[in-house]
Amino acid sequence: MAIITRRPITSSLRGQQFLSHKDLTKKRPEKSLLAPLSKTGGRNAYGRITTRHIGGGAKRRYRIVDFNWESREIPGKVVAFEYDPNRNVSIALVVYKNGSKKYILRPDGLNIGDIVFASLKAEAKTGNSLPLRNIPVGFFIHNVELVPSKGAKLARSAGGAIQLLGKEGELAILKMPSGETRTVSVNCWATVGRLSNSEYKNVTLGKAGRTRHRGIRPTVRGMAMNPVDHPHGGGEGRSKSGSHPVTPWGKGCKGTRTRTRKSTAILKRRK
Repeated sequence: MAIITRRPITSSLRGQQFLSHKDLTKKRPEKSLLAPLSKTGGRNAYGRITTRHIGGGAKRRYRIVDFNWESREIPGKVVAFEYDPNRNVSIALVVYKNGSKKYILRPDGLNIGDIVFASLKAEAKTGNSLPLRNIPVGFFIHNVELVPSKGAKLARSAGGAIQLLGKEGELAILKMPSGETRTVSVNCWATVGRLSNSEYKNVTLGKAGRTRHRGIRPTVRGMAMNPVDHPHGGGEGRSKSGSHPVTPWGKGCKGTRTRTRKSTAILKRRK
């Protein structure tokens, strides 16, 4: 996808950038693969805000993406590419030989009319899904399971890919997009290829309204508050408060490591 820059006819258009959707072939989603999506406003079941800066935003419906490879051993044909408002990568509509329809995440290099196959004996090519045990070392994969038969959890965002570095017995060694090196079972399934929309991270929103349409509310700096409201607040003039950046509740943020448990599955921590 190419990035489009608008002519600066108005101040709100100056600097705005959009992703071109010319390669998307279907405008209306498949009705049978839609589900309602309610807003939480960042609140839990007790009505308390647990995640700040969430609220409002455009109304959406959820696209049911097949993260469990439910149509295994059945070849499917890619018939359309669609926009998904709930994720930063586009989705592909696949029609299988038994008549069922499923959404999958769209990898780079997948074209209309291609056949995708989820099977133990599938060929290791873009769009096909198979266990890590059967994928050659060095391949880039996405949609990777963390625990066998629990569904894909890793590498599901735009441009995401995990490299299969090696296999040792019943464990596969993966290099994550973050730089972390970890192990998972070779019985975990994955899809071959790198996800599309890798240029997504280069988009400039350009105005506050586009952030609000995404359901993200404004963030106020701690330094702009009073001491009663934030540890960074107060002081004569601009003050760094004499400490590392912290949250309003005093916990470290902006680079502070928060992992407390050491996992034997992680061989090398992220950068």
